[in-house]
Amino acid sequence: MSARKSVVRFIAHTLMVVGGIFLVTVLLAAMPGHNAPSVQTVNPPERQTQSAKPPVPQDVPKAPSQMNMDMGDERANESAAVSEMTHLQGSTPHLQLTEMWPPASGDVQRANEIVAQLRAGIEKYKDYRVALNNGYRIFLPNVPQPEYHFTSYTNGFLAAIRFDPSQPTSLLYRKTADGYQLIGAMYTMPKRASEDQLNERVPLSVAMWHLHRNLCMPPKNRRQNADWTRFGLRGSISTQEACDDAGGTFHPSIFGWMVHVYPYEDSLSKIFAMHHHD
Repeated sequence: MSARKSVVRFIAHTLMVVGGIFLVTVLLAAMPGHNAPSVQTVNPPERQTQSAKPPVPQDVPKAPSQMNMDMGDERANESAAVSEMTHLQGSTPHLQLTEMWPPASGDVQRANEIVAQLRAGIEKYKDYRVALNNGYRIFLPNVPQPEYHFTSYTNGFLAAIRFDPSQPTSLLYRKTADGYQLIGAMYTMPKRASEDQLNERVPLSVAMWHLHRNLCMPPKNRRQNADWTRFGLRGSISTQEACDDAGGTFHPSIFGWMVHVYPYEDSLSKIFAMHHHD
């Protein structure tokens, strides 16, 4: 009998301990600031590596290699755009120019102030290596061009929200035997900008902004053997309907608005010309 009592007491004691533990656990879980004990899950090494990466800022312009398909199409046609600008006389199916506005009071003074600020801001970039060290990147350096665009993608991003004449989106250089000679700069604005907004930055009575437009690109799997007399910025296709019929992808406008400035010239007509005067 005593043995049976001992076993019963042991079982009763054990049940009391287990019940007490269970009760404490429930109470702790119900209290603010406490969590019920849980088994920690160890993430796989790959997931831990990903979570350790710092977040990518959302307001930093993407590098060209990170751009979407549209930007890839734009880069593929930059050479044609530069060539088109060199021989420009007026608007074409692939190029839109702003109309020259009648002179307004203060336009000439504003234009001269822009030129003065631009000269001061880019003086250090007469040494093209300084531009490269400061984040400017040569666009299509291996494609022969009359002018080479050294572009700051940070300045291009900021140009969408503010105008600082001393910080152009691109610097314009002429290639020389031993490097590059600085001849000008380029300002940009988003393609959605109105003429009034363009005029607020650079007076339309002294400068013409330009916008590349009506680009039809062939399907990616046919680009290598595409008929470039029809596609691209030199092609004959310049409407959505014709591009659809050809199986291409149509872009009503690309790049955004641009205006060239050659601040080392001797007159406003040459300073705000569409291309550099030799």
